[in-house]
Order: sequence, then structure tokens, then C-alpha cells
Amino acid sequence: MGFLAVCVFAVCCSCSCGLSGENEPVQTFVIPHSHMDVGWVYTVQESLHAYAANVYSSVTEELSKAKDRRFIAVEQEFFRLWWDTVSTDSHKRQVRELVKEGRLEFILGGQVMHDEAVTDLEDEILQMTEGHGFLYETFGVRPQFSWHVDPFGASATTPVLFALAGFNAHLVSRVDYDLKDTMQKKKKLQFVWRGSPSLKGKQEIFTHIMDQFSYCTPAHLPFSNSSGFYWNGVALFPDPPKDGVYPNMSLPVTKKTLRAYAQTMVDNIKQRAAWFRTNHVLWPWGCDKQFYNSSVQFSNMDPLMKYINQNSKEFGVTVQYASLSEYFQAIHHSNLVWELRGSEDFLPYSTEPYQAWTGFYASRNVLKGVARQASSQLHAAETLFTRYRISFPDGPVAKDWALDKLRALRWAVSEVQHHDGITGTESPKVADMYLRHLTQATMKVEELLAALILLPHNLDITSVLNNRYHRRGVHQTLEQHVIVYNPLAWNVTTVINVTVSFLNAAVFDEDGQTVPAQIQRSAQSNVTYDLFVVVELGGLQHRKYLIKFPDKPCTGRSKCGRTYGAEGVSFERRRVRDWTRTGRRLLPVLSECYKLMFDQDTNLLHSITYLEEKSRVRVTQDFWEYHANGDVKAGPISDNYMFSTNGSAARAYQAVEMEIVPGKIVSEVRQYFFRDESDKDYAYSITTRVPECFGTGARCRRLEQTYSLGPLHLNTEVVLRTATALKNNRTLYTDDNGYQMMKRPYRKFTNNTVARNYFPMVRTAYIEDEHSRLALVSDRAHGASSQASGQLEVMLHRRLWNNLPWNRGYNLTLNDTSVVRPTLWMMLGSVSGTSAHYQREAVELQHRPVIMPIDQPQRPWQEKEPRGSSPVRPVVLPPNLHLLSLSIPGWNYSSDHDVHLAHVHAGKDLHSEPDYDRVLLRIMHLFEEGEDPELSKPVTINLKEVLRGIGEVKVLQERSLTGTWDVASLQRWKWKTADKTENKGRGRCGDEAFTVTISPKEIRTFFVHFASKDF
Repeated sequence: MGFLAVCVFAVCCSCSCGLSGENEPVQTFVIPHSHMDVGWVYTVQESLHAYAANVYSSVTEELSKAKDRRFIAVEQEFFRLWWDTVSTDSHKRQVRELVKEGRLEFILGGQVMHDEAVTDLEDEILQMTEGHGFLYETFGVRPQFSWHVDPFGASATTPVLFALAGFNAHLVSRVDYDLKDTMQKKKKLQFVWRGSPSLKGKQEIFTHIMDQFSYCTPAHLPFSNSSGFYWNGVALFPDPPKDGVYPNMSLPVTKKTLRAYAQTMVDNIKQRAAWFRTNHVLWPWGCDKQFYNSSVQFSNMDPLMKYINQNSKEFGVTVQYASLSEYFQAIHHSNLVWELRGSEDFLPYSTEPYQAWTGFYASRNVLKGVARQASSQLHAAETLFTRYRISFPDGPVAKDWALDKLRALRWAVSEVQHHDGITGTESPKVADMYLRHLTQATMKVEELLAALILLPHNLDITSVLNNRYHRRGVHQTLEQHVIVYNPLAWNVTTVINVTVSFLNAAVFDEDGQTVPAQIQRSAQSNVTYDLFVVVELGGLQHRKYLIKFPDKPCTGRSKCGRTYGAEGVSFERRRVRDWTRTGRRLLPVLSECYKLMFDQDTNLLHSITYLEEKSRVRVTQDFWEYHANGDVKAGPISDNYMFSTNGSAARAYQAVEMEIVPGKIVSEVRQYFFRDESDKDYAYSITTRVPECFGTGARCRRLEQTYSLGPLHLNTEVVLRTATALKNNRTLYTDDNGYQMMKRPYRKFTNNTVARNYFPMVRTAYIEDEHSRLALVSDRAHGASSQASGQLEVMLHRRLWNNLPWNRGYNLTLNDTSVVRPTLWMMLGSVSGTSAHYQREAVELQHRPVIMPIDQPQRPWQEKEPRGSSPVRPVVLPPNLHLLSLSIPGWNYSSDHDVHLAHVHAGKDLHSEPDYDRVLLRIMHLFEEGEDPELSKPVTINLKEVLRGIGEVKVLQERSLTGTWDVASLQRWKWKTADKTENKGRGRCGDEAFTVTISPKEIRTFFVHFASKDF
């Protein structure tokens, strides 16, 4: 997005510029760049046509004209689209030469510049892997520096991931305005960041925070009304001008303007130099949508830089075109001792006292949910295709067809991680673009999932058609077949929900045995029913279930097997104004883990008792809303980005109805909240499913809640408020990107205290005191806060409009009229008890079993001969390890870097045939050091044994996070710090080359080759 903060350009007249020597000139690294949003206001195709393609075409041509010119390319989606659809053979040859010489440098290298607040680490890793794989396969280069200049705040997870990917330095920009001001004055904008408290120095990284001017060249010229240093002007949409004349082109550099330009640039350089410890200044030359006419850019900057260097003694400054690596090399060679920063992040982010960028944590809830669902579907398809390729290398599912579908969804999921994508800060047409790309690619992957399961097994379509026949003349009930796949490398016993159209149903497994089930009227529809089925699945296993629909009511076990028909009990509507005496009539809802008490005087939750510890906690849940101002003349506003409320939240309803559906598999409590007492339709709802225990007792530890909200009234922001008796002193814990938990103490501010105490919740948020913890895990990102002791509120939905010309001009007012249905799972218990479970619960919510009905209800088929089931062997990891990735990337490069470089420089076409034999494996330790007495211990596993259910592992090679480095050859820069602690390396592969020890919070990445199967 555009650089919104208004920076006042103050001329620095003193020479206290942090020089390392009295007479040394300030060495300035002028870094040409173009910030190209993969979305935001315009769609990808609109931007590619209007300016993005011209950036790479013109930059390529201009860099080739002069050896000293440089350019950094950041987001890969636009570059790849240009490379594949626009660039000529001449362009490609020039780019290869420029990259080889280091004059065109790929920085960051992901598909997008991902957001850091509301993205999940699995998706961050995916989009980095996609971009890095393309760059390494095509050019043999591996990005080693980040350029995270526009995400709205900085997560402590990001530096860890970049370090794991082999980066030597990390660059960010958007941190709190008051904090940045303090860091500038104290020359503390550069430090060594240890983002993980468990990994500590093992994955530390040097970090540079941009000064107050951020990533854009100062636009103010004291001698002109035009913007400065943007000689190509402002990009035009929808079409570039035919005459090449753009709006707001800066005054050209001439004899008349040369001196004034030079003085302006030098003054700005010296001002910046005063904020850093060395005499090296990073001077970003560019901004949003720049360098689409690189000729006019360089033809003006060339003489300006020449003039400054010719007069360097007078100015005290030298300037040079530079890549980002050249700047960081100079800093590294300064040999200074740098301050250490621990695992604190830079969230939330504010640009002014009333501009807290905490609203986007909840903007476009539907998009956030679809993006996460697509990611989960991709993970399931990747694991299943990998298993299929190893088991059936010549099977009927064409490998190129399958990989094309996977790549399309990888691209779509990567694309939406952009910092103006999943954040919900884009225009409506761009949000529609993301949703269209995600849904279309997801549908294709659903086709792939069906093919992978049906074609090679006894359940194949041919077998179904050939081995069965209808029994004529016999009246029979309808039946339907459902496949359920577990995408996790854990054995799970859980309950799935299949929506059916019939009131009576019986469920059978592959051996013809009845399965425990429960059927009831759907909470969301009057014409469908929820069929809850208990399923037992091994890690990465799928099973088939048969559902029979008797046409008469079930009267005995023979007709409906072990299916229980549950019926609801309704409670009359209770008006808020009648809540004078409450807590007199409490109704219990029980499971083996919890006793929930509901108050019949209010129809609200009253308390929860965690039975194992006999601990009772007062808990209520309901909806509240913040009212936003839409008139800029009346005060601060809320918009896509920012949250600014007129005051405290108000109750969002006036009456509540309740229905309880007691069951044997799950008991369900349905609460309906009405804006007005007499409203016919509810505005909000909470559906709480209280599961019974099956197999292990883990399932009943969670209370599964789904909410319905919307359409909202205009300029309201609705929160789910869970109020408890916990004495948490308004301290909250939320996760950074699903990787680690961050402590969020409540802070008071002169202005906007409510909004500045909101934090991103990607997977988890909890509050606790010395006795108990209440934790929520989520299926998508939200904003979370603790505005009063014992409260945990989650912002679920926003609908806003304002009259700020900038917002209206770009259609960024967030008039979101959608109905949203997010899911949270709630856990309550002791701190130690919940610590052992919430991480795994968060992963299980993200990767729920995939349910695939393979036919419609129809007359049953008669088997010609019995078919026994032959389930595949499960793949199971210990409970504290999570299978992050198991995929076939398809990138065709040698694992030997020297061999691959030889192929690249020889011009070998590596794109023609993907590599279908190399498997990418990632495993993550879920726990922090000291979090749990057992689960926080390092875990030693033999990967050959773990993966035996897939095939025989022949080769195992450890790689960097995105796969482009062999860790044995990866030597990241070491930066001097005051901490003399020696950083121990990671647990290496042990005996027989297949035994690995994984320590707390480690993410280990491997290339795996399996033995080929002969049939």
C-alpha cells in the first residue's frame, strides 16, 4: 500500500551525523526500488498492465546501459508474471547477466511481501518457498536479505523464519511512531534480534528499522511544487499514457536545478546519518509504483549523483547506486558491537495518537476464513499426492495434471498473504479477485483429492461400477458413501459433521460395523440435518463410511445402528431489561470434562466447572459493539486499517433465546441474540458443541463454538466478549503467526487506549491467573484484547464507512455487508493442564479431517463379491511434533549447488520437466522451552521409521527453511553482540543418517528420496 504517514522534511543543519571519523564523508547507498502491491487498490492484472510490466522491461534495459546502476526486485508474483508472459528472449538474457553480476538483486524473494500480524506461519513459509524455488531454479540465486518495508507492524516470528531461510539481515519499517522517534534519537534503529526465546541465538538476525522517511524518497522539494526525485511521475490507470507523459513528474535535473536538487538530497542524507551509529546511510530511491519509466529516472539521477561526488568535500557526502547486500556488507564490516533484542515484537502499530492500525486484524472476516480453509485444503492435497506418488508412481492420476492443480492453489494461497490481502485492507474488487483465485484453485484441488483417493484403491470408480449392481424388485433405503481423510501425522479420534437431507441415518465403516453417530436438525437450516459421526483415523490415513437412510423412523438398533436421534429443547426469549434477578435457575450441560451452567433468567452461560480439577469459574459470553465515527470533521475514524472508537463497547442485543440439544456424541447449545426485543430474526448467534470423550479424553477438553454475525449496522465493530472471574489484571497472551505466544500487558495511553490494546490473534489467545487459564483457538485471524480484568474479547466483524477523501477515492471504506461464521474452540483448566493441549488443539482446528462425499444418496449397490478393506499404514509423530509440510515441490534443481550453477550458466532449461521424486519434509516442535515438563523436551525420532508407512527412505538431506540451501554449507553472517554465549548448532542427524533430534520451537526441513517401487 502507499506510504501513508506524513513525514515532515526538516533540514539538518548540523554535522553530528554519527561519523566514524572526523573528516570522513557520509557514504550513501542509493537503492533504486519500486514498491509493487500484489493487490490493494488495483487487481494484479490491472497493475501488471498499467505499470508493473514496464518496471521490469525498462529497468532491464536501463541497467544494461551503465555498469554502476542497480535495482532491487522484491515481490516475485509480478516478476514471474512478467518473466512468463511479457519478457522477450533479449530481456531474459539481459536479466540473467544482470543477476549474475549483482546489478539486479532479488531481495526477500517470496511471492509477496507478506503481512506479519494476521498471517499463519505455514502460509508465510509457503509463499517464501514458492518464490525462492523459482529464483533458485531459474537463476541459481538465494535471497539473503529481507525488505519488509510495508507490513503494518513487525512480528517476532518473521526474523526467525528469515534466519531459518538463510538470511543475513532483516529490514523493517512500520513500527510505532513514538517508539521509532525514541529509537532514532538514541541511534537504536539497528540491533540483533533473537525472535524466539527457545531458539535464542541459534536463529538471531541483524535487523535494521528504517527511519521516519521509511521506504519512500522524500517527496518535498523546497524549490518546487512538484514531488522530488520521482521524475517518471505517478502511474496512470487503466492504461499507460501513449505519449509517455505522466502526472506530477518532478522537475528535470538541469543546470538550473542541479545545485538545489543536490543540496536537498545532501541535507536529507545528513539528517538520516544522525540517527545511525555508522557513517553509512541507506537512501531508498523509489516508492509505490515507481520505475515504470526507468530511462527518465536514471537520466536525471545520474548527473545529480555525479555532481554530489564531484563536490563531496564540500557536501561531506558521497553517493553510489547500491544493492541492499552492498549496504549490509558495509554495516557488517564496521565490526561494531550491536545491542540485543529479545523475543518482543513490534505490534500493534500506530502512526499517530488516534491512528492505531489494529482494525485490520478483523477486516474482511470472510476472506480471512476462505484463505485459511484453502491453505488447509492445500496441505491435505499435498500430503495425499506425495503419498500417492510414492505408492503409485505410474498410477492413473497424471502427475503433471496433479502438480498443475497444486501449483495453482499454492499461487493463490501465497498471493493472498500480501500485506494488503489477507489483512482485508484492499478495495472490494481486489478482495473479489483474491476470493475468486482461492475458490477456483480450491475446486481444482478438490477434484485432485477425489481422484487420489478413488482411483488407485478398492474404492475406485471402475470397481464401484463393475463390482456392484442394483437389486431389482427389492425395496431398499438410500445410501451414500463418504471418504474422510486425516491430514495430520497424529492418530485422531474425533467427530465429523456430515450435512444430510434425511432425518434417519445409520453409519457403517469399511468392515460393515456400525459407527457411533448422532443426528439432529441443523442449527443453520430448517431443511437439513447434522449427522455427527465418531471417526478414528491414523496419521495421513483415510477411511470410507457408508451412510444408510431408512425411509421410516428408527425404532430399533437394526434400522439405525448406533445413531442417536437428538431433539432440542427451546427456552423462551429473555429481555435484557428484565434481568433484575439472575442466577436463580441454572441448567447444567455436562461432558466428561466440563459442567456448563446456563442461566434460564438470561439464556447466557453462567459458569464452567473443569471436572478433573473440580475448578469452577464464572464465565459469560455475549456480543458487544464499538460505534465508529464516519465523519472526519467530527473526530478520528475507523477504516480498513485503523480502529478508533468513540468510547466503550455497548451491548449489541436486547434479548436472547436459547435451545439445548442434549446428545450422546455432542450436546449442542444454540443461543440467538436479537438487536431489538421484538425482532423476528436474530442478529448474532453462538452454537456451542460440548463433545463427549472417545478414545483419548482430549476431545472433551475443548468446547467447539461457531458464531454467526451480520449483516452489521453501518459503523459498528462487533466483539465476542468472554467475561470471567479470572484475575488477569487485563494481561492478555496472543500468538505471533501461530508460532509463539506473546505476553500483552495492558497499557494506558493519553489517547486511543482501547484500540492500542488490541492485538492480532492468528491461532490462539488466552488469559490466566495463578489458578486457571481460559484459552481460545481460532480458524482464522481476529483482533483480541482484555479491556477489563477477567475479560477476553475477540473482534469478529466490522462494517464501516467514512468520508475521508483518500478512503473514498480508493474505495477503502470497508462497507462489508457479509454474514460471517467463524469458529473458536475454548478450553478452561489449570495453566499446566491447558499448556499441554492448546497448541495441538490449534493445529487440529486448522487441519480438521477432510470430508468428501463421493456420491449422492441413491439406491444401494449389491456387491458381487466381498471386498475387504486394506487401510494404508499410518504416519505418526510424537504429540509435540507437527508435520508442517510433506509435498512434492516440483522444482527441478540439483541439490548440489555447484552442479546447479553449472546448469544455470550453461543455459539448461530446468522448467521443462518437474522433479517428481524429491519430497520436501518439514517438522516443527510445538512447545517452548520449559512450557511443559515432558512435552518441552527435545524429541529424537528416526525418520526412516516414521515415514515407513509411506515408503522406504533412501536419502535424507537437511535443507534451509525454503529448501534452497544445504544446511551443511549454509554459513550465515555472525554479528558481534555483548552476549558472549556460544550459539550451539541444531541437533544434527544421528546414526544411520536418519535419526534426528528436534528441540523446542525448531523447524527442521529435509529433502527426502524414497526407494522406487516396481510392480
